[in-house]
Amino acid sequence: MQYDPIKRSLGKVFNKTPFLRRLFYKLLDILLLRSWHVRKELRHWAQLKAGPGKVNILDAGSGFGQYTYFMSGLRLNNSILAVDVKDEQIADCNAFFSSIGRKGVLFEKADLTAFTKQAYFDLILSVDVMEHIAEDEKVFSNFYDSLTQDGILLISTPSDKGGSDVHDHDHGESFIDEHVRDGYNIDNISAKLMKAGFTRSEARYTYGTPGQLGWKLSMKYPILMLNASRLLFVVLPFYYLITFPFALLFNYIDLHTKHESGTGLLVKAWK
Repeated sequence: MQYDPIKRSLGKVFNKTPFLRRLFYKLLDILLLRSWHVRKELRHWAQLKAGPGKVNILDAGSGFGQYTYFMSGLRLNNSILAVDVKDEQIADCNAFFSSIGRKGVLFEKADLTAFTKQAYFDLILSVDVMEHIAEDEKVFSNFYDSLTQDGILLISTPSDKGGSDVHDHDHGESFIDEHVRDGYNIDNISAKLMKAGFTRSEARYTYGTPGQLGWKLSMKYPILMLNASRLLFVVLPFYYLITFPFALLFNYIDLHTKHESGTGLLVKAWK
């Protein structure tokens, strides 16, 4: 299934006013389970970094700017560079952040396979990006070079335990056509990070059984509806009125449960 056309359609609706853009971010934070896990890690990181010093952050593959918006509100002295390959999203995000007066944030177009900023960033965030890039080892190496000595890399990506909604690795097809891989094995991504130079990494599963149920209710079925017809957009509020409480409960349980397996991975690596 092509995911980008749906994202573009949603972007056109929610880009009309700053209020709608903020509402869109709030909806994404609630509905996307990965956002629950990522924001929890970012809050913890921000507590460790509390203090007057300037902190440089790279949002690597910023998309709609959802996580840049969240991180820019965590600390007043954050300096955030957000990069993506899509021109229209870079322009939209720069216009929005300028309109709300959010300082210390810049969006630029960049290819992560070629982007480095030597020993500059204290934090690099990469959410739902690596499954789109074939040359992942080159990107990991660039991340390593771009981090300060005590910097940290935080990655959210599908796992090979049914990530991208693939459960048959011999014949399964990804739910998202734009993915170049269905997901990572913990040992595999850890080995690639070590090869890139990282001294230590930790990985844990997200999207366990409750998270998978919540994802189907909050994301998979609505996306399938919109892929069938954009006219079904008017049905979504009524759909979510019924399913939202259940999706919210499943997300909460997933966030507070340690999973032996799951369709998502949250990975941290230190230089």
